[in-house]
Amino acid sequence: MSNLQNTTSSSVIFLLTGVPGLEAFHTWISIPFCFLYATALSGNSLVLFAIVTQPSLHEPMYYFLSMLSTTDLGLSVSTLVTMLGIFWFNAREISFNACLSQMFFIKLFTVMESSVLLAMAFDRFVAISDPLRYAIILTDSRITQIGVAIVIRGTLTLTPMVALLTRLSYCHSHVLHHSYCFHPDVMKLSCTDTRINNVVGLTAMISTVGVDSMLIPFSYVLIIKTILSIASPEERKKAFSTCISHIGAVAIFYVPLISLSFVHRFGKWAPPYVHTMIANTYLLIPPVMNPIIYSVKTKQIRRAVIKILHSKDT
Repeated sequence: MSNLQNTTSSSVIFLLTGVPGLEAFHTWISIPFCFLYATALSGNSLVLFAIVTQPSLHEPMYYFLSMLSTTDLGLSVSTLVTMLGIFWFNAREISFNACLSQMFFIKLFTVMESSVLLAMAFDRFVAISDPLRYAIILTDSRITQIGVAIVIRGTLTLTPMVALLTRLSYCHSHVLHHSYCFHPDVMKLSCTDTRINNVVGLTAMISTVGVDSMLIPFSYVLIIKTILSIASPEERKKAFSTCISHIGAVAIFYVPLISLSFVHRFGKWAPPYVHTMIANTYLLIPPVMNPIIYSVKTKQIRRAVIKILHSKDT
């Protein structure tokens, strides 16, 4: 019994996994991941810098975009060290406390991204349905309150889920099946009852990402209803075009997330490296694609980014 208790202490060391069966190619596999990380970090930093430094972008829509870029930066940094550490140096060991910290921040930034996407949907709804009162409804102080609420929401819902892992005993293998600490992965290594952990974890995700995934489509039902009520075809087209970037951001966040869930549940026939590669890329797709989508589809962002890049050249 004492041995089981010892395994619950912070001295527990977990072993992360690279790409099972392709260990000999980790150095080559690291090349596209390095490119993705570089793209995510530079792209989101550039968008964030543009919004902060360009007065023309000090509007509600771009404040929410800056929140999205911040969460994408956090999500990228949360996995960068362990993932590249495995590919470059085969540094698989991670302490129990470091594992819990990484898990918390990955989940926090994921929930925050979902919340920001919901806030952006609300922003688009207000801008299209009530443009004259847009600036009155979404004031700077209200946007700040929304940002603080997003952080508090994620922290309060996820802290119990992560904290409850400290009560478990880890007497099985300490080998995790991902390049980062994944909540279901850690629970599988426990030799004690995890039903409470499962319930709390499921409740946390349903009450955040689950609720957001229903409210965002509902907001677009209202947006489409408003757009269809506009008499001018040109105005309808213009109103809908302001939503294209956000729709793209929602798709690249939820589609990989749903795909990962399906693979974990129904893809048991697939080779282990398929699960790992999907799990690794699902966290990188939104941070990589969001700045590209907004730079391409949003004229103001594109102009601001080009202006910054030109100023650095001169």
